Amino acid sequence: MNIQRWIGRREQNWKQLDGLLKRVERQGLKSLQADEIKSLASLYRSVSADLARARTNQVGNTIVQDLQSLTSRSYSQIYQGSRRQEWQAALKFCLWGFPALVQQTWGYIAIATGLFVLGGLIGWWFSWQDPAFMALIVPEELIHKVQDKGELWMGSILGIEPLASTQIMVNNLAVCFRAIAGGITLGLFTVFVLFFNGLLIGAIGTLVGQNDLAYPFWAFVFPHGSLELPAIFLSGGAGLLIARAILFPGRYRRADALKVYGMQAAQLVFGIVPMLVVAGLIEGFFSPSPIIPEPLKYATGLGLLYLLMRYCSRKQLA
Repeated sequence: MNIQRWIGRREQNWKQLDGLLKRVERQGLKSLQADEIKSLASLYRSVSADLARARTNQVGNTIVQDLQSLTSRSYSQIYQGSRRQEWQAALKFCLWGFPALVQQTWGYIAIATGLFVLGGLIGWWFSWQDPAFMALIVPEELIHKVQDKGELWMGSILGIEPLASTQIMVNNLAVCFRAIAGGITLGLFTVFVLFFNGLLIGAIGTLVGQNDLAYPFWAFVFPHGSLELPAIFLSGGAGLLIARAILFPGRYRRADALKVYGMQAAQLVFGIVPMLVVAGLIEGFFSPSPIIPEPLKYATGLGLLYLLMRYCSRKQLA
C-alpha cells in the first residue's frame, strides 16, 4: 500500500469527522442537522476501518494515535450521548409523561377502582350478615387468630423484615401483572382480580371490625396501602386498555389498536413497579413496627396518598 497516497485520499474524511466532533463537544449532539448526524455515524465507521488498516500496515504511531483519538471521541459522543438522551427521556417521562398518561387513561383506572370498591362493599355487607360467607373468602387461620385469640397476624413479619418485604413485593407484582394480563381474556380475568381482591379486603375489614381490631389493622394497612392499592387500580386500568383494544378497536385495525393501547398499558407498568417496590418496603419494615405510633402510621398513609394524587395530577407547563 502506498501510505502517502492512502493518507492523502483519507485525510479529508478525518478532518470532516474532527470538525463535526468539535461542534458536538462544544454544543452537544442537538447542534447537528439530521444529515450531519448520519454523516457523523458514517464517518465513524469509515475511520474505524482506517484505524484497523493503519495498524495492519504499520503506517506510523502518529497516524495511529490520531485515528485512535478520533474513534474514541466518536464512540463517546455517539453512544454515551445516546445513553444520556435515554436517561433524559426517562427522567422526562417520570416527571411529566407518567402523570399525563394517568390523566389520559383515567376513565379505565376509574372503572378498575369502581370494580374493587364494589367488591369491597359486597364483601363487607355479606360478611357482616353471614359469617359463613366470610369463611368462604378469608383464610381459616386468619379467622381463628382474630376471633379466638383476639390478635392480628402482622406480628409474623417482625424479625424477618427483609424476607417478608421481598415476598410482599413479589406477591403484589403477581397480583398486578395478573390484572394486566387479564386484558387478553377480553378483560374478564382483570375484572375477577379486581373484584375478588376488593371482596377479600371487605371481608377482612368486617372480621377485624367485629373483633375490635379495626384501628390497629387499618393503621397497618394505611402506610403501604396508599401506594399498593392505587398500583392495583392502575394495573386494572392497563388490563382494561388491552381489553378495549380487542373488543372495541374503534378507528384502528385490531392489530393497530393492540399496539396503541398495549403501549399505554406498558407505560403504566413503568410507574406501577416502583410504587409496588416502595409499598413492599413500607409493608415489610414500617407498617408492622410496634415502636411506631399508630397515629403516625395513619398520617404517613394519608401523606403518601396526597403526594401521589398531586403527582398524578401535575401538568407540564407549556
